[in-house]
Amino acid sequence: MKIDLVNNSSVKCNESAIASVSEFALKRMGIHQDSELGIRFVNEDEMSQLHVKWMDLAGPTDVLSFPMDELKPNSAANGPGVIGDIVLCPSYAEKNGKQSLEKELELLTVHGVLHLLGFDHEEIDDEKKMFALQEEILKEWRLLV
Repeated sequence: MKIDLVNNSSVKCNESAIASVSEFALKRMGIHQDSELGIRFVNEDEMSQLHVKWMDLAGPTDVLSFPMDELKPNSAANGPGVIGDIVLCPSYAEKNGKQSLEKELELLTVHGVLHLLGFDHEEIDDEKKMFALQEEILKEWRLLV
């Protein structure tokens, strides 16, 4: 898996853990090992701009996902592809998370990966499925690291 990770925020993040959990989540979801993912850490001003531009919502948020090739989980049709980009805002996540920043960013990364693969949480049943899956992935990953 090719993971391009850039920290443009002023917050020091455990980038190796983020790369590891994202790669684990993608493999767990059956995404081709030669696929590409971008992850970028940004400050709250940049996240606010992205949030308005792409979601038409004011203010920062903790994570945004931008899918590219619309790869689907465990699909035989998946070849190598560009999965998309995850943008994380560590300073916002730190204020709003219910756990350490490191654990919150790991959770948000898996959350972002699932969004890239077509999961959402608009409806309550979808939310239950998505959140259960992200917890399952995190639990499995943490047993390995």
